[in-house]
Amino acid sequence: MPETAQQYISRIKSFLAGQDPVTVLATTPGKLRTPLQSLPEELLRHRPDPTHWSILEQVVHLSDVEIVVGYRVRVILGAEDGIPIPAFDQDKWQQALNYNSRQLAPTIDAFEAARANNVALYRSLTEAQWNKYGTHSERGKETVRDVITLAGGHDLNHLSQIEKILAQTASAAR
Repeated sequence: MPETAQQYISRIKSFLAGQDPVTVLATTPGKLRTPLQSLPEELLRHRPDPTHWSILEQVVHLSDVEIVVGYRVRVILGAEDGIPIPAFDQDKWQQALNYNSRQLAPTIDAFEAARANNVALYRSLTEAQWNKYGTHSERGKETVRDVITLAGGHDLNHLSQIEKILAQTASAAR
């Protein structure tokens, strides 16, 4: 049974465990670049099983989500409270945009640039701006703070998944 929106929110927020989401967001690109840049292509593109994404697919997903999150925050900040915020189907994007055929270096470069730009924006927000909100089509009311908190937890979720794949690979190599 798929998780509900509330279950998803709770699960993703649990990854933060008290960490500042903006700090998490600022450090994620470096946590990806350093360990992944020397991995062989076959490991980057290997899916642990048919239902789980490869490391590369997860990095491309993070890069695409960065664009989405930055857009959502800007839409909320530039509109009246309650503006509709559409969801997207990550699996359809992964398939339609052929994530596993992409190249790692330009993907991380794009992610890093978009993330740096967004983090600079988040660090400039006033308390009133953090509290502005939109209405997500699946999750309901989301303040800018909620969007950024979920983004930080989302990063940690994918970093954890990538670490598990790397650990399984290292274990299998022994």
